[in-house]
Amino acid sequence: MMNAHDAAWANSTEWSCLENLWDKESGWRWNASNPSGAYGIPQSLPGSKMGTAGADWQTNPLTQIKWGLGYVDGRYGSPCGAWRFFQANNWY
Repeated sequence: MMNAHDAAWANSTEWSCLENLWDKESGWRWNASNPSGAYGIPQSLPGSKMGTAGADWQTNPLTQIKWGLGYVDGRYGSPCGAWRFFQANNWY
């Protein structure tokens, strides 16, 4: 089933923003971590927040992406909104 953000984000501009954002944050590595405690593809801080998307959040990139898309939607409205914030602040 397609979520509302899936349909709204199904264009190359939004995909490019998401790609840029997670390239910078984690290089799309499911096991990316940093000293702050941020973890995974979306660099959730703390990583355990991703547990709301699935118990396998530490090892499953799909769970991390699912959580990350929900975070981006809820906080910034779109990948490009999150990317603009990241460019201005070097975090999102």
